[in-house]
Amino acid sequence: MNIPFLDLGAAYRELQADIDAAVARTLASGHYIGGPEVEAFENEFATYCGATHAVGVANGLDALHLALRAMDVGPGDEVIVPSNTYIATWLAVSQCGATPVPVEPDACTYNIDPARIEAAITPRTRVISPVHLYGQPADMDAILAIARKHGLRVLEDGAQAHGARYKGKRLGAHGDVVAWSFYPGKNLGAMGDGGAVTTNDVQLADRIQVLRNYGSRVKYVNEVQGYNSRLDPLQAAILRVKLAHLDEWNARRSAIAAGYRLGLTGSGLILPFVPDWAEPAWHLYVVQHPQREALQKKLTEAGIGTLIHYPIPPHLQSAYAALAYEQGSFPISENIHRDVLSLPIGPSLSLSDAEQVIQAVRSSVVALS
Repeated sequence: MNIPFLDLGAAYRELQADIDAAVARTLASGHYIGGPEVEAFENEFATYCGATHAVGVANGLDALHLALRAMDVGPGDEVIVPSNTYIATWLAVSQCGATPVPVEPDACTYNIDPARIEAAITPRTRVISPVHLYGQPADMDAILAIARKHGLRVLEDGAQAHGARYKGKRLGAHGDVVAWSFYPGKNLGAMGDGGAVTTNDVQLADRIQVLRNYGSRVKYVNEVQGYNSRLDPLQAAILRVKLAHLDEWNARRSAIAAGYRLGLTGSGLILPFVPDWAEPAWHLYVVQHPQREALQKKLTEAGIGTLIHYPIPPHLQSAYAALAYEQGSFPISENIHRDVLSLPIGPSLSLSDAEQVIQAVRSSVVALS
């Protein structure tokens, strides 16, 4: 048995003719920075997300960073972030010279706990940045109510949640701005790096467009000190092809997740919890087990690929040693990072392969008991 965690080449094999045609069209166009492919993808992705504007950038981290910069976040400011997330959410804040202020997650959903946010707000707080972790929407109504009460902006990190729905509406314009990553392993992944922001705020969209292009909207006229962070036209053309299949691919992921829940209930694992108002994109299917490393080893021996998202929480990374957080500072996150294991999931995983994963997981858990 050899079941990889994710087969990145499968999407290309499935859509090879269309992707090859899109690449050839772009190469023949002579537009290698910006141009019609990028503009078309921005329009199509904005429409898909239910937003009025989308701005393509070089990667997901830049999407977060430029969104914060567009909201004038800078030195001396604070941004509330989840303690349980990938470090990019924190890095974007630090790149602005601001300070990330972590808030613990709801232990069931893994997303930032709205009930803990207000206690973290200070006079220096400017933005709340929830992450739709593993593809499951955060509780946006509760978060937005807190933000509006305190006059704060909301930047959503949607890097893992393309196509997910909150209370029936696709993510993309609930907060002030949403940052997206098109890293190859995402539900909507490029064949290289890529990112975007979506928003209904025309001023934010305009500022990000300027910031991504050296601070310029007219060539050689620089309004502000900007960056070079532009979505590549080849990637935009590929993303246009894949976007048309995203809902179908997410439906396949959802079917696998449903099979896992049915097959792994009672197995001794902690399975994902989904609130009634959430429709996850199922970027990841994350379980918990107190002997995570031993379980992963047994699954590897059985030919099942797994990953750990993520082994070390941001507050314990050397990159944030200056914040002086110690082990135990955020126990809910630390417990999650200690026990989580991501099982194979993706649009190319067959239901029969998923059943083999279930049997291997159950057998491995029994062997560890």
